[in-house]
Amino acid sequence: MKRWQFWLGLLISAGCLYLVLRGMHLGEVWQAMRTARYGWIVPGVAVYFFAVWARTWRWHYMLRPIQAVGLRDLFPVVAIGYMGNNVYPARAGELIRAYVLKRREGVSVSASLATIVVERIFDGVIMLLFVFIALPLTPMPGWLRQVVVMASLLFFGALGIFFAIAVQQERAQALYGWFIGRLVPAPLQPRARGLADRFMAGLHCLRSGRDVLMIFATSLVVWLAETVKYWFVMHSFEFSVPFWVLMLMNGVVNLATTVPSAPGYVGTFDAPGIEVLVTFAVPRSIATAYTLVLHAALWFPITALGAYYFWRESLSWAELAVATGAREASSELEVS
Repeated sequence: MKRWQFWLGLLISAGCLYLVLRGMHLGEVWQAMRTARYGWIVPGVAVYFFAVWARTWRWHYMLRPIQAVGLRDLFPVVAIGYMGNNVYPARAGELIRAYVLKRREGVSVSASLATIVVERIFDGVIMLLFVFIALPLTPMPGWLRQVVVMASLLFFGALGIFFAIAVQQERAQALYGWFIGRLVPAPLQPRARGLADRFMAGLHCLRSGRDVLMIFATSLVVWLAETVKYWFVMHSFEFSVPFWVLMLMNGVVNLATTVPSAPGYVGTFDAPGIEVLVTFAVPRSIATAYTLVLHAALWFPITALGAYYFWRESLSWAELAVATGAREASSELEVS
């Protein structure tokens, strides 16, 4: 992780926290948190772990053309990746789980990273779908309109590019072969071609319409289950909004967390989540208390589980630094 990326994320998080806390009556927030019915978090956490299992099944399905990995073997890798996302900035947990998968199962880092990128693109498409569902039912604030436009260009554009690469494999290989031949020093060209070839192998899941439909359907299940957690946690507080509002909130906060931030998405999760609820007449103090508790309920359980699997795998922080710190991490890990 480069120093400038860390400080940029910290600056963005600080700005978001300033927007959240500006003019806030913290006593009212504390009162809402003190009187919350926290028993509702328990079924919410259970549903969330089901969503993590569904995410594991999706990755298992996408990895099949590369190497069959059992769900029981893959679930700890996913949990460690979540922990990495929560304690490192810039979604470094994705690199970490690619590293751990290679360490455990010998799967190419480049190929597994390709499947992870495809996962994230489908996640973004589902988030946009949640926002689009809410559009006819609510006026869209200007800031949200900008988020939707930028995210639509990013995710649908990326999905189109990856579809084209997967379907036109020979043309894609010729194209990146041309660039490698002209931009990469000759001694490094074989390694660069190998990395690109293995990344291409990770896109195999996009060549079948049936596989694409299965990935989309599983992604929908993952995010609907996570929204059910939002619904359970809502019952801890004195407000109620329709389920589609929570879908909108889920979509907006997860699109916002694609922006660089401090570890754990501090600020980038909270500020937009609060604003969505305030738009639907939830008092700001209650919206703030709910969003902070929800964020903690999303962060702590999976981070603790990931830390347990991290310890059980006898991993070291130095190993994770290798996985997240170098610009050429992928190539280093391939040959380690």
